[in-house]
Amino acid sequence: MEQESELVTGEAVVLDVRAAKLASRGLAMMLDVALQLIVLFVAMLVLSQVAVFGDEALALTLFLVTLVLIMVGYPVIFETLSRGRTLGKMALGLRVVRTDGGPVRFRHALVRGLAGFFIDFWALGMLGVVAVVTSLLSPNGRRVGDYLAGTLVIRERMPASRTPYVGMPPQLAYWASQLDLTRLPNDLALAVRQYLSRTSELRPEAAEALGYGLAQQVAGAIGAPVPPGVPSWAYLSAVLAERRRRDQAKLQPAVQYGQPVVQPYPQPAAPAPVAPPQPPSEPAPENPFAPPG
Repeated sequence: MEQESELVTGEAVVLDVRAAKLASRGLAMMLDVALQLIVLFVAMLVLSQVAVFGDEALALTLFLVTLVLIMVGYPVIFETLSRGRTLGKMALGLRVVRTDGGPVRFRHALVRGLAGFFIDFWALGMLGVVAVVTSLLSPNGRRVGDYLAGTLVIRERMPASRTPYVGMPPQLAYWASQLDLTRLPNDLALAVRQYLSRTSELRPEAAEALGYGLAQQVAGAIGAPVPPGVPSWAYLSAVLAERRRRDQAKLQPAVQYGQPVVQPYPQPAAPAPVAPPQPPSEPAPENPFAPPG
């Protein structure tokens, strides 16, 4: 069973995906190495002609330079241009992201490529022994290059999660978009998500008491009290849904200057004219929020 990553979103889950572990990363690496060996074989055929008709020392120098360019340049170029994916990772549905959830850039890919060649796999890595041991000891399957670059490999294609989806109450969408959620601790967000997923299993009085306590903790952390007339579960749902929306926006491909674009919630439209009161057929509910299912 795969463990959840430390990269936490609004629901304390990494965008409904999990960290890629040794098996999937190893298979993607094998595909990439196979492609690199094919390119290297073609380069050797070309350089062999240089050795036959020219200087052998020059041919050896060109071979070493070509070897480094292929083994280091291949992952660096692909991960930079495709936002964290080589051909092997594309086939396995994997992607490299920063530990804060953002897309990798050239400097991250370069550090990972150099560390992969010199430490994790080839020069000092004993054909991948260092990478395997480091990945097994890491809770998220990270190798030395990931630690040096501050990156994490995640799975993009995963089965649907059994965890109930925490949606945004429409009445609180614009209010939540104005919140400062940077001070919300990850462990508190995880506790709130677990509470919301189990609300229907609790007795009403217990659910209300637990939700009130969590709402007060969240309000103290983000500095935004519960709006009047809003139940605790709706307040918590709005906070987590907004946090998840912002984290999802971080992983979207940048449009300008490599920066993620965050789409704000639209401001509420002007209220429609009030019609003359009509005798109600049945009493209207006092609370517009429906309890979670």
